[in-house]
Amino acid sequence: MNCPPAQSPAGASRRSPARVSVADSLVLRTGLALSMAVLPVACGYQFRVEGPGPTIGGSPVAASSVPPPRLVIRTLENKSFEPNLESRFTNYIRHEFASGSGAQVVSDSEAADLMMTGQILSVIVPTLSFDQTTTFESRTEVVVAVKVEETRTKRVLWVQVAKGASEFFITTDLQFNRVLQNRALEQAGQFLAEDLASRFLLQLESGQLTKAASKLESKAP
Repeated sequence: MNCPPAQSPAGASRRSPARVSVADSLVLRTGLALSMAVLPVACGYQFRVEGPGPTIGGSPVAASSVPPPRLVIRTLENKSFEPNLESRFTNYIRHEFASGSGAQVVSDSEAADLMMTGQILSVIVPTLSFDQTTTFESRTEVVVAVKVEETRTKRVLWVQVAKGASEFFITTDLQFNRVLQNRALEQAGQFLAEDLASRFLLQLESGQLTKAASKLESKAP
């Protein structure tokens, strides 16, 4: 296929010869030469890419057709000496399990495959740094134990103990210190909720929950 003749750049013929310097002339000639060199190569060729492109890391994993288990999370029982933690810590766990556990968290009134119950075992506030008269930094440590069982058979499939901790500085204001301690308690609760959700997801993806249920069924009379 014949290619159309290369044309001079727009505006080149409109210049007066008296106004074109030597440098401009060299630039113009170089541009025309490059255009003539490139034009025959590009003319008449067309490249297409059909089908899916390469996938980094191998073929994509097909989505699982098995629906996620429906999990109801009951309010934790507070066995510690720190009051009013059960509702907050339960909400932390529900939030983390709803977003990153692989299970579908449902309310108590909905049908569920699994049920989680648990206890806040302890809350301690050890001192981290101090001198003979003053405490400078403390830490909140919270321990929670949970278990997951089948709602139909009441068989326990998963038991886990998690610990969350968060540090805070001590000031001379006692009321403000309590605010800082409460914030540290909230962070500790969020940390242990994330840990529980991650561990549950690992068990679910590895099939350990299914294996545990199968073992219990095989042992049943």
